Amino acid sequence: MFDKILIANRGEIAIRIIRTCNRLGVATVAVYSDADSRSLHRHLADESVHIGASPSQQSYLVIEKIINAAKATGCQAVHPGYGFLSENPRFAEAVQEAGLTFIGPPAKVVEIMGDKITSKELAKKAGVPVIPGHIEALKDVEEALQAAEAVGYPILLKPAAGGGGKGMRIVRTPENMSAALAASRQETQKAFNDTRIFVERYIEQPRHIEVQIVADIHGNIVHLGERECSIQRRYQKVIEESPSPAVSPDLRRRMGQAACDLARYAGYVNVGTVEFVMDNQHNFYFLEMNTRLQVEHPVTEMITGLDLVELQLRIAAGEALPFAQSGINFSGWAIEARICAEEPERGFTPATGMVTRYAAPRGQGIRVDSGINIGGKVDVFYDSMLAKVISYGKTREDARRILIEALNGYHIEGVATNIDFVTRVLCLPEFAEGSLSTGFVEQHFDGGTSKRSPALRHLQLSALAATLIYHTRTVAVRESLRPMISNIGGKREADRMHPYMVRCQGDVFEVVLEGTPVSGRLCTIQVDGTRHEVEIPTFEFFRRRLKLNINGQDYRFRIRFDESFMFMSFNGISRLFEVYTPKEWALMQYMPEKADVVLNNILLCPMPGLVVDVLAQKGERVHRGQNLVILESMKMESGVASPVDGVVADVLVQKGQAVGADEVLMSFEIE
Repeated sequence: MFDKILIANRGEIAIRIIRTCNRLGVATVAVYSDADSRSLHRHLADESVHIGASPSQQSYLVIEKIINAAKATGCQAVHPGYGFLSENPRFAEAVQEAGLTFIGPPAKVVEIMGDKITSKELAKKAGVPVIPGHIEALKDVEEALQAAEAVGYPILLKPAAGGGGKGMRIVRTPENMSAALAASRQETQKAFNDTRIFVERYIEQPRHIEVQIVADIHGNIVHLGERECSIQRRYQKVIEESPSPAVSPDLRRRMGQAACDLARYAGYVNVGTVEFVMDNQHNFYFLEMNTRLQVEHPVTEMITGLDLVELQLRIAAGEALPFAQSGINFSGWAIEARICAEEPERGFTPATGMVTRYAAPRGQGIRVDSGINIGGKVDVFYDSMLAKVISYGKTREDARRILIEALNGYHIEGVATNIDFVTRVLCLPEFAEGSLSTGFVEQHFDGGTSKRSPALRHLQLSALAATLIYHTRTVAVRESLRPMISNIGGKREADRMHPYMVRCQGDVFEVVLEGTPVSGRLCTIQVDGTRHEVEIPTFEFFRRRLKLNINGQDYRFRIRFDESFMFMSFNGISRLFEVYTPKEWALMQYMPEKADVVLNNILLCPMPGLVVDVLAQKGERVHRGQNLVILESMKMESGVASPVDGVVADVLVQKGQAVGADEVLMSFEIE
């Protein structure tokens, strides 16, 4: 085993690797950029080395700086994590040439499997089924049209290099081919400095299933089961689970065998993942191979009891696998939710900020792999993922419910996150039934907003919690009690009924507290005539999280007060609630609900980022929906569209300028 390794990464995955190294007694060296000077991974490592400015092109992607840091600190090996240089064959080769061990597969294997064209050719030779297509790089539009005609529409244009959905375009008719191919090449050029595009048949509503494999240098190769990764947005995974609800034992055996056959044919060593797409007849086809540790590896660890980072280290150190395929036991179910700094309701645009409050969920069956803490800064320079919450249960439903409750109590302030979005996904009946596909999010959401009205029961429970908090706060003020309330009301109000009306974005609920809530006791609370037995907790005057036992089951709510409004988050529903006493009922219909002011004569920046291009000038006539500014944020480029038909009155930004969310980019003369 190694004495010291360098981790060529940051954030959550760096901390994850450090945790295993600490358990094994392996010293760790972290690298960090200017933006990460206060980062958690830097301070948790035994040593840390500064490697440059904040942009990854000047720090985490500079091979020489990583190698020099490893040699200067006396490291024996380098762990690449995922992202950044993890699948760069030049990096793997440079590590080896420096006399260090690359904790991953050989550089040649990284190169072959990292290219989608050569990897598909190799998969065919290994006898692994591949999606029908034109696997050679396209020369021009004419060849693309010929290939599409042979394969059959719809087709998918895919870059030969890279991943994460960048450069991919679905083409359903010949008329769309020219524009789609141009856009695909432009995006892949910017992302991967490569313009090779190939064609494959587009499978409608497929499942994304991947198989974890482990291989040592002694020729032993095993698989650790499959992961379902169909819940995606923008071709990027959001929720993953293991096992898959669609994979039978026989199908698992066949997919696992195909993955191992491919790894053996490629000469693969270390931990890797073979990704497949599966149609609704359960036919599976090779998609690609990830020659690194996957973001979603914890769900495999939860159901096998294995530490994949430990296996990586031991294999890289020359050790043989301590088990055969028959020695791997699968138990229970695990589901992972990726927590990202983004605003789903604004098209999943990345968000930045300082984490001002942070409380991660805890408890049996819960694991949180996080890269942030209070005071941590989320910048535009890196990927938006902050943490992963993983649940484990004996059954899929157990794991789903545990994860929902964990997310209900996950408290992050200072930066917008997708916590409520992923919770809403988990609460959908279709997810509970396991009816999944890669189009799930588009099918059930408009951007990040659900197409379905919230479940009435979830709104009623939120109204109950909001009323209980309101009652507690108003009684505390009236009685001039101390902030920590252990007994509210006393005997004087023990038998009183406390009726309220609760308004929430057009919905109105009647809530009645029977008697006065007393901490540690049961209180009956009616919501629209339905009685609930609620165990009253000990309240804090400005509590931001609340755990209530309602009818014998625990529920968690996140709360934020905004002037006279109460913002409640529960089971993916985030809404403003207003609570009124009987004296206010008559006035309630005249009280305005909180509303956002919409300005249509200016173009607001939807997210913090860097202006890549300005596409319109002063005096130019533009139309609604036309992209006027191109922004780059967290490794993604996004167009900012005109909100109106009109003429550009003023351009307030220029190429290369850093901009913040809600900053005015342009103004218009409205006709």
